[in-house]
Amino acid sequence: MPVSPLTRPPGSAAQAPPTPVRPIPAPISATARLGALGTLAPGLAAAAVAVVLATAATRVVPGVSAAVIAVVLGVALTNLGGLHRSLAPGLGFASRRVLRLAIVLLGLQIALPELLALGWRALAVVAVGTGVTFAATRWIGGRLGVSPRRSLLIATGVSVCGAAAVAAMHEVAGSDDDDVAAAVGVVVLYGSASIVTLPLLAGALGLTPQQLGLWAGASVHEVAQVAAIGAAAGAGVLASAVAVKLARVVLLAPIVGLTSVSLRRAATAEAGRAVRRPPVVPLFVAGFVAAVAARSLGMVPHEITRAVPGLTTVLLAAALFALGTGVDLRRLARGGRSLLLGGIATAIIGGISLLGVVVIG
Repeated sequence: MPVSPLTRPPGSAAQAPPTPVRPIPAPISATARLGALGTLAPGLAAAAVAVVLATAATRVVPGVSAAVIAVVLGVALTNLGGLHRSLAPGLGFASRRVLRLAIVLLGLQIALPELLALGWRALAVVAVGTGVTFAATRWIGGRLGVSPRRSLLIATGVSVCGAAAVAAMHEVAGSDDDDVAAAVGVVVLYGSASIVTLPLLAGALGLTPQQLGLWAGASVHEVAQVAAIGAAAGAGVLASAVAVKLARVVLLAPIVGLTSVSLRRAATAEAGRAVRRPPVVPLFVAGFVAAVAARSLGMVPHEITRAVPGLTTVLLAAALFALGTGVDLRRLARGGRSLLLGGIATAIIGGISLLGVVVIG
């Protein structure tokens, strides 16, 4: 007759070790939650004030996004000695959590059927210009002596969608705030110059307004800068230019995702060293893709899609203000090679896009 485990005599068989009992974590009290919110409040309040100021400034400085102006405000605050340590928790929250939410919401502005309506030739111009510029900028950055992380951010900002792309890549690249500032500075400088130079060059080359819109959307860095060029050329040109620009924004997800995988493999190859390993696919990138899919399938109500651009702008401005507060201008002033790299990258994407525009007519 089999012996029950409960009655088996000692020593007759090895007994299984008892299953460890995991302690149940104590619930977080309401007081603790309020304390955490109180810690974040000063920094978030400072970011909110910066967003209001940046938004107001866009009415005076057309073609410059609130996010870019917010970076400048953050840099000014910290370098003029106005950054109190009580702001740090809230600003840290804005530079990470708020930024990721903004990138996800950016996907709700993109409907794939509208982009496919541009035609395969226009999309090919966008894909080739973006891909070649991204790869070439990273390679040239190494030849110029620009650090790999900074080259990566500049490549992303110039080839994809300006400050938002820089901030998204910063999440997986392990770069510092000075790298972010250098890349955003490149976007501001050369993108703003494009508002003046592209229409002048288009006139000298005999391009039509529609060709100018395609060229601007495929090569200019910030959405606001593209909109400034398109608006000057006419409402129809504005719509097509922004649509082409959003086609580049779609490429943010695969570029950031593939770069994250590449960096993860490189970190794994560093035998015997403690290195930071980025996630295989960052959660906010997956959220961005899901948002694009939801918008493309018509799952998002019109009221939400109409409100999302404004909300995304506010969140991006808050996040980039927070990133700007970590910038040391004294170190950044020594980054002349970064400006040179940004100029080369801008020339590459501008030249490829112009060639594409001329070829497809």
